Amino acid sequence: MPSLKVILIIALAIGALISSALLVLESPTGYALLSLEWPGITAAYFFWGATGGSALMGVAIAWVVNALAYALGAFILISAFRALSN
Repeated sequence: MPSLKVILIIALAIGALISSALLVLESPTGYALLSLEWPGITAAYFFWGATGGSALMGVAIAWVVNALAYALGAFILISAFRALSN
């Protein structure tokens, strides 16, 4: 049985991988998956509007927020599977 800490680390890794894939796939395909990137893009726009920050910082914030959003979903799924397996 994995502990809560292990499940959280796995979920964060899954979220980071999904966020990285969304960020990388946009350049070669020329197609933005905006519906999947929406949480991060919203946070980046709030950041740019509040501070007038750089584009690189906005992309970094978008990546982190998307990673956390998808990590939350992965955490819920893994926890549900763990609860059902008991």
